[in-house]
Amino acid sequence: MPDKKPLPSDNIVSQIFSVRGQRVMLAQSLAVLYEVETRVLMQAVKRNLARFPDDFMFQLAADEFGNLKSQNVISSWGGSRVLPYAFTEQGVAMLSGVLRSERAIAVNIEIMRAFVQLRSLLESNRELAGKLADLEKKYDANFGVVFDAIKQLMNPPTAPTKQRIGFVQD
Repeated sequence: MPDKKPLPSDNIVSQIFSVRGQRVMLAQSLAVLYEVETRVLMQAVKRNLARFPDDFMFQLAADEFGNLKSQNVISSWGGSRVLPYAFTEQGVAMLSGVLRSERAIAVNIEIMRAFVQLRSLLESNRELAGKLADLEKKYDANFGVVFDAIKQLMNPPTAPTKQRIGFVQD
């Protein structure tokens, strides 16, 4: 049976969440992408646990999982009693080594592209936010000039002084 084409990276980006200040993918989402059962994926991880330190993979706390579910980011996975595992970008990269299939390699390439795309998007948003802040400063300064001009127009004109025209000798 030939491997199916991996999902485009923009579909994968929607499966990347922010948990504990890190961008992660959940084991259930990864299992779907790799076309394996979640328990098979986790068995491969547990057989190679030394490859997955805490900064590569961690188990969600109940409140973290509840928070993701309450935001409608993820749905319930049909009665699983175990809290899901989250894999950071480095953990996802390590998965291709423990799953050892053509599908795992192809999917990992797409996932890495998705993480790069997400980083690029976040960086462009940072640049855009900086430009917006600069515009706001400029806009406020220009508005100050406008208000000063309006205030001058609202003040009554000063009485003109009579000036003599021509050459005056002392």
